[in-house]
Amino acid sequence: MSELTRNVLKRYWGYSSFRPHQEDIVDSVISGRDTLALLPTGGGKSICFQVPAMAMDGVCIVVTPLISLMKDQVQHLKDLNIPARAIYSGMNNSLIELAYNEAVFGSLKFLYVSPERLITRAFIEAVKKMRVCLLAIDESHCISQWGYDFRPPYLKISDIRKYIPKTPLIALTATATPVVVDDIQYRLGFKMRNVFQSSFERKNVTYNVMKIQDKNGMLLRLFQKMSSGSGIVYVRSRSRTKTIAEWLQASGISATFYHAGIDAKTRDERQRLWMEGKTKVIVATNAFGMGIDKPDVRLVVHMDLPDSLEAYFQEAGRAGRDLKPSQTFLLVADSDIRKLKDNLDQSYPDIDRIKYIYDSIGKFLNVPIGAGENQSFDFILKDFAQHYQIPLLEAFNAIRLMTSEGYFTMSEAMLSPSELMITAGKDEIFHFTSNYRQYEQTIAFLLRNHPGILSNFVKINEEAISHNLGVEVETIQETLKKLESLNFLIFKQRSSKPQIHFNTDRMDIRHFALSDEVYRNRKEDAAKRIQAVIDFVNDDSTCRSIQLLRYFGEKTRKKCGKCDVCNNDNRIGLGDNDYKEISNLIYNDLDNGSFHISEAPQHAKGYFEEKVFEVVRIMIDNGVIIQDEEGLLRGRKRR
Repeated sequence: MSELTRNVLKRYWGYSSFRPHQEDIVDSVISGRDTLALLPTGGGKSICFQVPAMAMDGVCIVVTPLISLMKDQVQHLKDLNIPARAIYSGMNNSLIELAYNEAVFGSLKFLYVSPERLITRAFIEAVKKMRVCLLAIDESHCISQWGYDFRPPYLKISDIRKYIPKTPLIALTATATPVVVDDIQYRLGFKMRNVFQSSFERKNVTYNVMKIQDKNGMLLRLFQKMSSGSGIVYVRSRSRTKTIAEWLQASGISATFYHAGIDAKTRDERQRLWMEGKTKVIVATNAFGMGIDKPDVRLVVHMDLPDSLEAYFQEAGRAGRDLKPSQTFLLVADSDIRKLKDNLDQSYPDIDRIKYIYDSIGKFLNVPIGAGENQSFDFILKDFAQHYQIPLLEAFNAIRLMTSEGYFTMSEAMLSPSELMITAGKDEIFHFTSNYRQYEQTIAFLLRNHPGILSNFVKINEEAISHNLGVEVETIQETLKKLESLNFLIFKQRSSKPQIHFNTDRMDIRHFALSDEVYRNRKEDAAKRIQAVIDFVNDDSTCRSIQLLRYFGEKTRKKCGKCDVCNNDNRIGLGDNDYKEISNLIYNDLDNGSFHISEAPQHAKGYFEEKVFEVVRIMIDNGVIIQDEEGLLRGRKRR
């Protein structure tokens, strides 16, 4: 089979050979064995299921949790002339039916679905009729209650397998501890243990933890020293993405910001400019992560402590995809550990409050008890929280937990253009317009101005159609909806608002419950993960790379030789003479006026920066010098 799969790899992807472990994984899948592939970020996971699927007869069903990632992969496959579609909650029913029909009749090679889709009756009935050659589970750590992003809908995958008992399965993830590795195989019903794991070691990436109060000053210095490539700054707050990006921009660093609250069109544009190197730095929340594959990221900075080492490792792993030396920095202030523990408490509201919020959502949207299944509603969280006087963060976390339980699916605002495809055949169009002459002008305009509309979705501008036909935009939209109801076309209307999708009928609050897997067990596991982060930050004696590798089950004693710990080990410790000389240099210069803490190394040239900052820290702690809120250092009067 190796020759066949290499030919597929060459024909569609243009590669003459596989990366390490890829070929073994592909051969395992081809031979019909359930396979778990653990490859680090940027390790080429998609190839591991796409290549064998192309070498097999039938459709490959791919389960993935992120709609944006789903869309990107589908588009990439289409660019390679490989037929692929995605189905997810909130889609137009006609479009969903079209995708199912294509999969059933063999004209589709890849069908991407969200995990929530697996539990729907329509999907189950469709999969019974499909010839499924492979079931691929991306981000498979989500199936484990010990996984950092556990999602109960993933548990339904094992139920689906009974309808396709002879179909092999491949599970893929970039981050999994040994416990999660075993749990994935158990929950997916592996017939026998079969794991392929690449080392998580990234020899070209250096991990640094820096304890410092003036994070902004250090951030600026790091990017000022970066001579080439691009950078990512991760923060926990949406508002701080904007603040920090604007501050970097004002300081002469090309920067923009990114978070899930920005409309899709703007996010795509900012990501594109960064990908093309026209913007040097992107400041983002964790919404910016999966599917990002930019080779020249030289610097990744975390301004806040992450919730888990898994998340940190994935985000830091955006650095150095081209295998060139790259740096990551985790900046830690004195208050950060306390904030991290507080975040845990806020992330898990009391059960009674969650029940109240669930019931309030139904009332807010006027969804009767016993109704709502598979319906989507415009839903602005801020408006809902204000209406019921619920703290915004509490409402957000409650909905997050209910989403994990499978009650809802949240979709982000979409500002992409509306799309159309005429499904009526050429012969049908004449007869249709003869019977519905009121739509003749609109149909003629669509056919005349949108080539390809009979075979593919095309983007349309309702305002332009309105201007040309001399009718209101609302009239155009109503006309298109009517034509869709008459099965003449499929109309994917743009939306400017986020939506909430009911996966089940609204239930009486007396029957509402959150499973232990979603609430109690997950909260306990989150506490363990947070403690692992705290231990990582506080351990200044073990190489950072060794700490991370051990967390993921790799036993190694090989130091990276480059991280903050190794650098301290490689240098003579801070002796009395060093402290005396550096402190005198700093103190003498402060006699001539204040300067920013980030500038301290310039006032003690010839000494390692880390040593200078350690001396400054000691001087501040002992009250020898003063640091104000803006990071300016001032000397005290000498006695």
